[in-house]
Amino acid sequence: MRKFIISIDAGTTSNRSILFDLKGKPVFSSQKEFTQYFPKSGWVEHNPEEIWRTTLKTLKDVIQKAKRLRGEILSIGITNQRETTVLWDKRTGKVVYKAIVWQDRRQAEYCKKLKKQNKETMIFNKTGLPIDSYFSGTKIKWILDSDPALRLRAEAGELAFGTIDSWLIWKLTGGINHVTDVTNASRTLLFNIHTLAWDSQLLEILEVPQALLPKVVSSSEKVGKTAKGLFQKEIPISGIAGDQQAALFGQLCLERGAVKNTYGTGCFCIMNTGDKPVISKNKMLTTIAWQRNGEVTYALEGSVFIAGALVQWLRDQLQIISSAEAIESLAQTVDDNGGVTYIPALSGRGAPYWEPEATGAMLGITRGTQKGHIARAALEAIALRSRDIILEMQKDAGTPFPSLKVDGGASNNNLLMQIQSDLLDKEVVRPQTTETTAIGAAFLAGLAVGFWKDEAELKGIWKSDRVFTPQGSTNRSQIVTQWDRQMQRILT
Repeated sequence: MRKFIISIDAGTTSNRSILFDLKGKPVFSSQKEFTQYFPKSGWVEHNPEEIWRTTLKTLKDVIQKAKRLRGEILSIGITNQRETTVLWDKRTGKVVYKAIVWQDRRQAEYCKKLKKQNKETMIFNKTGLPIDSYFSGTKIKWILDSDPALRLRAEAGELAFGTIDSWLIWKLTGGINHVTDVTNASRTLLFNIHTLAWDSQLLEILEVPQALLPKVVSSSEKVGKTAKGLFQKEIPISGIAGDQQAALFGQLCLERGAVKNTYGTGCFCIMNTGDKPVISKNKMLTTIAWQRNGEVTYALEGSVFIAGALVQWLRDQLQIISSAEAIESLAQTVDDNGGVTYIPALSGRGAPYWEPEATGAMLGITRGTQKGHIARAALEAIALRSRDIILEMQKDAGTPFPSLKVDGGASNNNLLMQIQSDLLDKEVVRPQTTETTAIGAAFLAGLAVGFWKDEAELKGIWKSDRVFTPQGSTNRSQIVTQWDRQMQRILT
């Protein structure tokens, strides 16, 4: 009988379930989109019940496929959009407010108040995070402040908080298990990444009752099983990790200094820093990469909020390309950027600037500027913002990175990957299995149930698709100098 692991990849716009075999290959997948709500400017919400329904539908699809293949499902792993916040009634399981999504900025003013109260250093030292409405704790406070009755119920222990992993596990286990893993907990502004516990001082500052919070577990252990009657058989749940940490594990960035970059709507770059947290001096996030067998691995993370979204903007708003894939051929119609620099701050600037109100800019336009120059400048902007982050991480960690492993939709753009290699002067490695987030969750789940023996076995599975090597581009320094000069103009 064939054996499989299911990975649930709970994303920002859709949910997927993927069936992986013993060789780490995706055998079958099912994907369902769900609704995005934008009730006010800067607000982004999801319907948690719709997230559950779409997840359940995809799970049933892949379980049925496994049955047709005469296979056995050994476990489920979950990876999820991080920071998105759900509150629900512990007795009825009904949500008390729509999920507030990680992109939501409604607590920006509150975060400014916390900074004026000189809380930032203390919070950063405990959590590795800056004060920002990006993280879950501020979202919990907003929901509780929106209705005094909710706060009273939370203090009475009647409500539960969870990121999407917690919500799905609660639903999958029929309300038996209220858990999250260390990676998701480390993104809440409430979790001390040194003591590995919810922090009473942080809870007091953000006015979050302890009774709301889930039990924190490791990223690779049996945490529960699906409720009786939900599927034909009960299935263990044994892997949990936030999406970017899962991708780091899926890329097998297991050694200190190993780094990966995911090119999606934004770019999310994480560097493995080993068994000790590195507190960034360059406004990177210090976070937990994973916990396995009682051992914690830490990481530095930097986010570029706009990457693939910039290509979508060129397609949908400027309409200079008909599809996202067309940007590569358009950029190849010119030899360089023609002096054009694009600053891709369409929804604020992430690390290392953390300027949520920043806007984008296009500089250096002349009458000779062509569509190809704009397309090339856009690809360079994605690579340059990633370069900025990776070099800052290298400074913080004091460890040179050997190469850059890449994944995400835009990693299939060969020109972008070559530009990235040239600008970093390092090899850029793209894997055969680009579902690295999902396979990371599968790896964590599979290790916990003995599907794979150890990390050495995983290394025998992982294969590269293509390696991009630096071409010794003569205009590298020119591109970087132009970028630095224009960025300084914007920052001042």
